[in-house]
Amino acid sequence: MRVLLVGSGGREHALAACLSRSPELETLFIAPGNPGMQTLGTLVPLAADDVTGLVNFAREQRIDLVVPGPEAPLVAGLADLCAEAGIACAGPSQAASALEGSKSFTKDVADAAGIPTARWERFEEAEPALAFVRRRGSPIVIKADGLAAGKGVIVAMTLEEAEAAIIDILTDRSFGAAGASIVIEECLVGQEVSLFAFCSDGEAVLIGAARDHKRIGEGDTGPNTGGMGAVSPPPNFDRDAQEKALDIMVRPMLAEMVRRGTPFRGIIFAGLMLTEDGPKLIEYNVRFGDPEAQALLIRLQSDLLPVLKALAEGRLDDAAINFTDEASISVVLAARGYPGTPSKGGVIRGIERADAVPGVQVFQAGTAMQDGKLVASGGRVLTVCATGATPEEARVRAYQGVSAIDWDDGIYRRDIGL
Repeated sequence: MRVLLVGSGGREHALAACLSRSPELETLFIAPGNPGMQTLGTLVPLAADDVTGLVNFAREQRIDLVVPGPEAPLVAGLADLCAEAGIACAGPSQAASALEGSKSFTKDVADAAGIPTARWERFEEAEPALAFVRRRGSPIVIKADGLAAGKGVIVAMTLEEAEAAIIDILTDRSFGAAGASIVIEECLVGQEVSLFAFCSDGEAVLIGAARDHKRIGEGDTGPNTGGMGAVSPPPNFDRDAQEKALDIMVRPMLAEMVRRGTPFRGIIFAGLMLTEDGPKLIEYNVRFGDPEAQALLIRLQSDLLPVLKALAEGRLDDAAINFTDEASISVVLAARGYPGTPSKGGVIRGIERADAVPGVQVFQAGTAMQDGKLVASGGRVLTVCATGATPEEARVRAYQGVSAIDWDDGIYRRDIGL
């Protein structure tokens, strides 16, 4: 098969590593990719959200399958344009991608489908929102309604933090169009987990689960990020619990999407909170998570390519996927200043040393080549992943890999997996 993988992050690097091993692969193109992927396929200088350019390229290169990594091209209609061009795409339509593109849409779907989730309200103006949080008190969660690259969620522990978040989003427009409206919801308490499944219309097949560490600081302190590390499988959420969660959180949503005339076909990532009252939905995403994908895919045993092709064609019965019984952990190295303004241009050395640690793989994200040297060019720059017979062994190996990397501007959490 001739495959076009879309994206440039650590998730896409992990996907490229899996796809490149497939005996069914003829050629792999990656748009735009990053320096870490250049040995796995041919890098194409097209932005991930240039959906017209991507489909034109796919048509010219006789691509058999488009594999979207991030959410932005899906929300922009990549799958729809692929369908018009007669090209298989392992991702949902633009209408179905609203499950990630609009948090209020997700809440409406969850309420209609009877899916347990936090109580919520939507606001477009600051004054009514401020009055609402003053009545409700804290802690409370403020979310930009649209796509905000994983940074549009503020868990306000005080009323002052909630008020500042509302003004920042609705008045100062810190997230641009993504913050034209906000969702304010109750703060759920418990253990957060990420559940993944292949979905086609009303059916779902379990992939697996991971636990992400969202906040920048150790002990889950500081602002939310796109994710600073993950463990798979997550503690206290075994395979039986994951299957039960599919019945509660995913399959009713799929039925509701069919009822609305916008059936979902692709990968669903349900962010859940395991509360004292049972699991509750935090959000849906319409693709693999990052860094959860790295932690999941490093354990993958089966061939991912035919599974994704089957998914694109709606053949979930063929979507067999198997993982090792090992534990895995991913640790994100971010640039100093992230999730604000990250430091760029710092030289990165030692990835080869890290990869030499047993069980370790390093996936690149915000990297670039400059004067023949690998440098940081983004916020989350590297993901160091490791497997082990036990979670502790995986953790020790991952941090051995981190220690092997020489990068002055790199920051990371030292408590991933604890």
